Amino acid sequence: MTNKTDRSGPCILAGFALAAMLACTTPPASAHEANKRVADANALATTDTASRSAPPSTRRAMARTEKGPYYVDFRARTAASWGHAFVWYGKTSERAVEVAGLTPAGDTWAYVLGHLTWVPSETGASYGDLDPDYLTASYRVYLNEADAKRVFAYIRKLQASSPVWNAETTNCTGFIGDIAEYMGLKVPYRWQRPENFVNSLKDMNGGRQMVRLSAE
Repeated sequence: MTNKTDRSGPCILAGFALAAMLACTTPPASAHEANKRVADANALATTDTASRSAPPSTRRAMARTEKGPYYVDFRARTAASWGHAFVWYGKTSERAVEVAGLTPAGDTWAYVLGHLTWVPSETGASYGDLDPDYLTASYRVYLNEADAKRVFAYIRKLQASSPVWNAETTNCTGFIGDIAEYMGLKVPYRWQRPENFVNSLKDMNGGRQMVRLSAE
């Protein structure tokens, strides 16, 4: 599956310019999507589709799993080439979410040039981050209020201190890997496809759903 906008050009060029590097190569967002930080109710509701469709016995088991009032959701989606990794984070009782990820800022040229050098970045929502049709992997981890404040502050600090993007060294999997590491999770090798990275992150942590950084 590809993004709704035509990205075949940059995909081919990027493949010629070091696209063999296992890195995040998501195309730049439109101005509207880049500034869009809050998901609508339908997008957020799809996060729990799997649990709703599971057999009753499975749902009962999931209901007994410990959860907190806040969460960080490590996610991957399709893109024109390798895909994109990013996080949703917020409060479980609210439908709105915040989105953080690392993408090249600007037009197609910035995306292609980012395979050769560092280019200016964007760290908010990019095209497709809020569309459930593009989702390829998800690993949600829950937090108590005290820990959520620390983690959310770290995410915003990371956004503010990530001015550049490079497909090989400063990419989307590295960005969300820093968040996972701060939360005390085991982090897989970062230079791999976003979908594989998120699935590996979940597997390495045994599907662990609750993270505690501090005492209750």
